[in-house]
Amino acid sequence: MAALRSNALRNILRLTQLQHQTYYSFSSSRNYSNAVITGSEVVIGRKCATLFKIPDSPLPHGSTKVLHSTMGAEVSVFLHEARPVTTQVKPSPQVRQMGAAQVAMVSPGIIYEPYGPRPPISFLRRWFTRDGWRRTKEDMILELKNAYAIAKLRKTGYSKKAFYNEAFEIYKEINKLVADGDKSLLRKSVTENMFSGLKNEIKQREAVWKKVYWELIEPAVKIRTLRARLIGVDRNNLNKVFIQLTLEFLTKQKFEAYDSTGTVVAGDKNKEVLVRDIWVFEKSLFHPGAYWRLCGRLSSSS
Repeated sequence: MAALRSNALRNILRLTQLQHQTYYSFSSSRNYSNAVITGSEVVIGRKCATLFKIPDSPLPHGSTKVLHSTMGAEVSVFLHEARPVTTQVKPSPQVRQMGAAQVAMVSPGIIYEPYGPRPPISFLRRWFTRDGWRRTKEDMILELKNAYAIAKLRKTGYSKKAFYNEAFEIYKEINKLVADGDKSLLRKSVTENMFSGLKNEIKQREAVWKKVYWELIEPAVKIRTLRARLIGVDRNNLNKVFIQLTLEFLTKQKFEAYDSTGTVVAGDKNKEVLVRDIWVFEKSLFHPGAYWRLCGRLSSSS
């Protein structure tokens, strides 16, 4: 009898612990809809189609280290699902050497959930198959994440029209600085990782072309927002976030490249070319005086 009572008490204790763990996983998953990070990690590089592409070059202009988050957080704040909110990411040695206050001042160093076009799906498949229902749920989650990020941004005085004007000026300035090879002024318009990639692009290009002529025809043909995401940097303070907005630019440009003798080797400055670029802009929502910077460029070939 004593043995039976002991086993019964042990089972009750295990059940109580299991219920406590289940409740904790559900309650902690509702805290925040986007990822919280503690470091950064370079995953892969992608190529972007731009006017500055160098033929047969191992690093064409437009390529950049597109950084992917290793976190798989969902918008559980809307769906009330028990999902892990954070994943530890090992910081780089450079970041570990800096103080905690300084680390928060720099870019997170990733593009969280980089934009990619969704494959088309028919009406019948979407609403009358399990795969279609799953796809509909995924699409809803993506849109909820966009809406949540934009809603938080609006609390800081965000205006779509004003942001598009500012983003277009940054787009024009960065392209001009890259064409001129001006690294000193380029630094303040881009994040740390982006600046490193652009320096390498300029170096590779100057080894092939001595000089580049670039001109942007204003206004832009079209600018639109493709994605909005939040990245937290402090698990104990959910207001310490960076926001990333992915924009598509459709513009007309003129381009011409010269060798060391001044001979035209690529492009034609008398012809306008329609160019599509996808850029990711980033801004801190908790630093006074924070401003938008370019943190990545995505492939526009899709």
